Formats: sequence, C-alpha cells, structure tokens
Amino acid sequence: MFVIKYKKIFLIISIVLVALSIASISIFGLNLGIDFKGGAQMEVVYTTTVPEQADIEGKIAPLSLGQILTQPTGTNGYIIKTRSLTEAEHISLVKALGPDATEKSFTSIGPSVGKELARKAIILFVLVSLGIIFFIAFSFRKVSKPISSWKYGFIAIVSLIHDVLIPVGVFAAISHFVGTEVDTLFVVAVLTILGLSVSDTIVVFDRIRENLRVGHFKTFQETVGNSLRQVYTRSIMTSLTVIMVLLSLVFFGPHSTRVFAIMLTAGMFFGTYSSIFLASPLLVFLNNRLIEKTK
Repeated sequence: MFVIKYKKIFLIISIVLVALSIASISIFGLNLGIDFKGGAQMEVVYTTTVPEQADIEGKIAPLSLGQILTQPTGTNGYIIKTRSLTEAEHISLVKALGPDATEKSFTSIGPSVGKELARKAIILFVLVSLGIIFFIAFSFRKVSKPISSWKYGFIAIVSLIHDVLIPVGVFAAISHFVGTEVDTLFVVAVLTILGLSVSDTIVVFDRIRENLRVGHFKTFQETVGNSLRQVYTRSIMTSLTVIMVLLSLVFFGPHSTRVFAIMLTAGMFFGTYSSIFLASPLLVFLNNRLIEKTK
C-alpha cells in the first residue's frame, strides 16, 4: 500500500504538525478560564418563560464582567460563571437577568480548584496511557514477532500524543484570536479525543495481528500494508460520519459548545490520520530498524 511505501513522507508530515502545534501552544499559550484561575458561579432558575442562552448572554454583556460562561441546567435554569464579583456587581447581575430569574445559589471558585482539576487531569492521562500500553501488550502477547507486543502499546501512546497535541495547538490559536478560554469542556474534549483515537488505532492493530497469525504475506511490511488496505475504508467512513455530526454542532450548535465541537472534529480527523498514516508506518519503521541492527 502507498502509505507504507511513502511512510517517511507521512512521518515527516506528522512531525511537522506536532512541531507547529507545540509552537502554537508556546507562542499563544492557553487562556485559562475561571474553572482554573478562579471566579464566581451562580445558578438561576426561571419561574415562567426560559430565555434562550444567547438572550441571557446579551443581557449580561453590558455589565462588562469579562468572559462569561453560561450553561443550561435542568429544564428551566442556567449556571453562570464569571470572574470574581463585588457585591454591587453581583446585585447588578441578578437584576440584569430579569424579574423571572430566581437565584438558586452563588459560590466563589478558588484557583486551588483549578489546580486540583489540572492535577487530576494529568494523573488521569498518565493512568490511561499506562492502561493502554498494558492492555495492548497483553492482547498482543501471542504476536511478539517481529515486533514486541509492548511496542504496539508504545506506538499507540505516540499516536495519542500526536492526536491530542494538534487539536490543543489549534485551540491555542483560536483562543488567541477569538478569546476562548480553557474550561471543563476543554478537559472533556481532550479525554474524548483519547478514547476516539485509541479505538481507531486498535482496530488497525487488530487487523495486523490477525494477518500475522494467518501468515498469508511474506514480509511484515506486506502484512501491515495489506492490513491497512482491508480496514482504511471502514475507518475513514466511520470517522467522516462522526465529523459530519460534529460540523453540524460547529455551524448550527450553541456558541458555548462550538470550540468543544471544533476540538473534537480536529481530534477525530487527526486520530483517523494517525491510525493509518502514523501508527502503522511506525511499526514498519521499527521493524526495519531491528532488521538493520541484526545485520
């Protein structure tokens, strides 16, 4: 298959994309939201007609409270997150929401909550990565030649890092020009990308494993190439189906979930790309290196 034939080109493309993403993150940085740097959170419920989210944001905008996050809750309520508010600003916010709005709760969010959230997200990523390596190593334990089973897991993690870094780099650029902040939806998007990415990679690896067991092909390179030929159509079509749904959220969904949908779209696209154009070529690359060392 041409992917394996031109594997060096695809590996270079991945390296360039990751480098650009790291540069984007380094130059623009990640604009942390109130979930990470602290602020105020208020929950309101409406006794009669529930206004649209855009209408609520329009009422709050003249108060100049900085970045505002509004999230629907239940059937007749909203959670509103802002920077830290004075008592006067708090009262003005309640009045701006209209007479039908009843304040259910008001709490301050300390920056320590954000640090704890970030710490748990990092721990979760590490645990998920280790779990993936051990799971794949165990599943591929009977297929240890010519590539050791744990190397399949290692390559899956490399693909995961690739699939996460690129959308985060895209987010950093969008955040710089649009002003979008990192919030809990950002963390959810990253973790979702992890799941989507590794599932597609495992589908490709599983086909390689089955072909290695059958032994229809003479070389490992032929096995990987033909395995890709057998599954790439299904992987691409499945991903396109999900991407179409995500794009509908980008163009027609609420503003609060737009960046979330953009990140998932990028993660889905590059997750499919990495399973076909990165993970599999890396397997062949490692195998060729092993052959060179044995000569």
